[in-house]
Order: sequence, then C-alpha cells, then structure tokens
Amino acid sequence: MTVQSSISHSARPAAAGFRELFTPKLVTVLREGYGLAGLRADAVAGLTVAIVALPLSMAIAIASGVSPERGLFTAIVGGFLVSALGGSRFQVGGPAGAFIVLVAATVERHGIDGLLLATLLAGLFLIAIGLLRLGTYIKFIPYPVTVGFTAGIAVIIFASQLRDLFGLALPGKEPGPLIEKLPVLWTAAETASPAAFVVAVATVAVIAAAKHLRPGWPGMLIAIVLAAVAVAVFSLPVETVGDRFGDIPRMPPAPAMPGFSSDKLIAVLPDAAAFALLGAIESLLSAVVADGMTGRRHRSNCELVAQGVANIGSALFGGICVTGTIARTATNVRAGARGPVAGMLHALFLLAFMLLAAPLARYIPLAALAGLLAFVAWNMVERHAIAAIVRSSRGEALVLGVTFLLVVFRDLSEGILVGFALGALLFLNRMAKSIAVETHVPFVEEDVADSVNGDRAAYDAAEGSSPETVVYRISGAFFFGSAATVGAVLDRIADQRRNFILDCSAVPVLDTTAANVIAGVARKAHRAGIRFVIAGAAPPVRRMLQRQGARRPHAVFAASLKEARALLSNG
Repeated sequence: MTVQSSISHSARPAAAGFRELFTPKLVTVLREGYGLAGLRADAVAGLTVAIVALPLSMAIAIASGVSPERGLFTAIVGGFLVSALGGSRFQVGGPAGAFIVLVAATVERHGIDGLLLATLLAGLFLIAIGLLRLGTYIKFIPYPVTVGFTAGIAVIIFASQLRDLFGLALPGKEPGPLIEKLPVLWTAAETASPAAFVVAVATVAVIAAAKHLRPGWPGMLIAIVLAAVAVAVFSLPVETVGDRFGDIPRMPPAPAMPGFSSDKLIAVLPDAAAFALLGAIESLLSAVVADGMTGRRHRSNCELVAQGVANIGSALFGGICVTGTIARTATNVRAGARGPVAGMLHALFLLAFMLLAAPLARYIPLAALAGLLAFVAWNMVERHAIAAIVRSSRGEALVLGVTFLLVVFRDLSEGILVGFALGALLFLNRMAKSIAVETHVPFVEEDVADSVNGDRAAYDAAEGSSPETVVYRISGAFFFGSAATVGAVLDRIADQRRNFILDCSAVPVLDTTAANVIAGVARKAHRAGIRFVIAGAAPPVRRMLQRQGARRPHAVFAASLKEARALLSNG
C-alpha cells in the first residue's frame, strides 16, 4: 500500500520527539497567539456546551446506577483536565452514554468504591497506552465495527431508560443485561404511569422541535426546565431527582483515594481494562469527528494521556469514567470554539451552575431525563452509514451485524474484538480473490521499445509542476489497516491549489473504512473550494466510494488521469 504525489516535495521533516508529541494543544494555541477575541469566542462556546452538559451529565449518571452529582463531578474535574492536557483543540470530556452498562455492572458487582478504583486504574492504563504510543493502533478498527458498536450502545441506552420513560415501579433491582431486563419490565407494565410517559414524550418533542426550528437554542435544558415546571405546577405524580436521590450538593468533595485492598484491586482489573479500551476508542473517535469538522489534526497519544489523567482526577473527586464525547465536542465546534480554553471554561461554568442552582435540581422529573437520553440514543444510530454499508458489501454488513448483536446481548469489549477479527478475515478473503494468475510471465520483464506504447503523448512538464493542481496516486489494496496512514497523507492536501486529483487506477480493492476516508477528504476539499477528481477507479471501487458519499458535489470521477486533467482544464 503506497501513496505517491506527483508534486515534488522538500525533504521530510525529522520525526517529532517525545516533547513535541506530548505537548498539550493548549500550549500550541497559546504559542500561536491568544487574545481577547479568542477568549470571547471560547467563553461563548464553553457556556453553550455547559448548558448541554448540565442535564446530560446528570442523566448519564442516573442511568449508570449512581447519584446525579457524580455525573457533574465527572464533567467538571474530568472535562477541565481533558481540555487542559489533551492533544485535541476541541475535545470536550465528561461522562458518556457508552459507559452506562459498564459502570452500572461495576457498581452492582463492586459498589461505589470498586467503581472509583476501576476508574483510577483505567486512568493509569490510558496513560500507559499513550506513553507507549499505542493510540495509533486504535485507528485500525474497521468502520463497520465502529458503526455497529455505536448502534449497539444506543439500543442499550434506550433500554436502560424504559423504566423511567413509563414510570414503572419494580419490586426489586432492575437487571442490567437486556435479556433479563425486558421480562422484568414487562411484568411491571401494570404499574406504568401515564403522567410520566406524557412528560417523557413532551421532553423529546421539545428537544426535537428546538433542534429543527431553533438550532442555536439549548433545547435539552429548555425541555428539562419546562418539564420540571409542569410537574410542579400541575402536581403531576412523577418521580423527581429529589424523590430518589435527595438534594444535590453545591460543591464537589475534597479529593480522596478510593478504599482498596489487593483482593479488590485484582477483582476490578477486568472492569478497569474495559473502561480503558472503551475510553480510548470513544475519545479518539470524538477527536476524529472534531478533525473532520475543522480540518485540524489531533495527537492521539497525547489525547490518551490526558484522558488517563482526567480519569484519575475524576476518581479522586468521586466521579465516574471520563471520555471525549462526540455530542459535546461537536457542539463546541459549532458554537465557534477557538481552542481548549472553551472546554476548560465549560467545566468552570458547570461548577458555577452547581454552586448557584444545585437546590433546584431536585425538582427535575426522572421521566424528562429519560426522554433526553432516549433522544440522544436515537441520534447515536448512524442510519445513513448503516444503509451505505449494507448496500456496499454483504461481508461488511455481516461484520456490522455481529458487532451490534454482541454489544447488545453479550459484552461491549467482546463485540469490538470479534468485529475486528471478522473484519480482518474479510480483508484476507478479498485479498485472496483479488490476485490474478497469469501464464508465460517472465521472472524479469524485458525492455520495451517506445513504439509499442501506442499513442503515448509527449511528456508535459506542467503535469509535474502545476501550481494549480496536486495529484496523489494510491497503489495497492486500501483497507482499514492502512486507512489511518493514507488518510493522514490525503488530509494534507495543499490548500493553496485549486484542484486535487486522486489516482485510484492501481487500487484493486478497498473496504468501507477506506472509502469513508476518501469521502471525508472529498467533503473537506469541497468546503475549502477545491475541485476533487477521482481518476481511474475500477467499477467496484467506484461504487464503494459513491455509496460512502464520494460523489457530486464533493467529488467527480474520471476514467483516467488524462481525462481528469482535461476535465479540470475545461473548467
């Protein structure tokens, strides 16, 4: 697998050292020059994200089986450290829905102290992964695995909210696994509260309406406030945060080490490893999303070290697992953030909200928080990506489906590992089918006279030095294992040039991960006003690219490099 450029480049810079690779993006931004305008933009973005994170952090904590203030502790302490020390300009950390099942299971098995210890150990694991520079390998996870994993998490989150969505009264503790949970909830169907269901549905409706009609408004916070007011004014029989958890404290506790023994340390190691693996995947996916939205690039290993420190800090202050969150990070970018200061201010704004409004949190209906998480779960499912994968390849659809089913009915880590293994097997199968066997081919090819090259045109020096056009050529199989490397090269398209040609004539096969990378580059080029042409792609490669979004207006196809140049010259 090689990537070549037709434009001559200067000598490659020396490999970056440890200091450069692990310098936080906050330092980079300050070195670039950070003034009042940047601070003002970051303050607005930080406030916007804090308004979103306030109800979401409490909802995730409750769904995870812990009290709501632990979600706020996580967002305040963990969120500040992720932004201050991380390798992404725009990453916002906090509690994530993906951890709900793992956290709830850990609390059930080992109690709160066991959860805090597992979170602290996960932080140490993440620091080790980052310092050993293993974060790069996490990018090798195939795209169908990440899509299936995310969809599975969404189903789990939705299932965890059924009790509060319908206001069910259970005689005992709600089971964690989906197969055990559903019969118990069905048995309690007679206890359903119409008032709770109406509050939940109204919450979803308000959030959805605000998203479509007033995207700039904090729909989640508005919906929660309206639900709390309605329940209080009409005295609706709906359980609130105060009914189940009492008052929310105004301040995080003083830092303290969780109690542990050698036996408990060994007992929580599997949970800590699962937290670390999921946290690494979730945070790097979130950083990649931010890169795609802004055209910047994060440093994955520096990001993982920051995530590790943030998890240790969260555990010391009584919080739960911290990771980069896609929803809050995307909100941060859309709100106009300039750098990590926005994420740090988001944490400080949350602390201010806690100081001023903690007593009011007791009036929030649990049905409203359940409706909020149900809406989040619905938006987590990448429906267009699922449809594209299913249309593209039966093999990759199988990988997606197996990952999804294992995540929902078995275990998150097992789903990722089995999905990755199936993706690797699928790639080996494709490689075997792509080999062509020819007879009478000499070991060393003979020289060929120029006269046998047909209507070969004379060399045009402009083709190798055009100030307007850059040409990259991909050679060999393009699949999930090389997608990160090739994507990093393609991401550096020279912004000074107006035209970009990607020659795929020597690509025998590619998978959805690779196609998704090229589609992302095409979207970025389109936003920058660069004309993007894919030349020489074989019909199967072309179909795969088009299904993943590499099509007009982001990209056009040409049968050959010559045709691509003619297309660009004709305007």
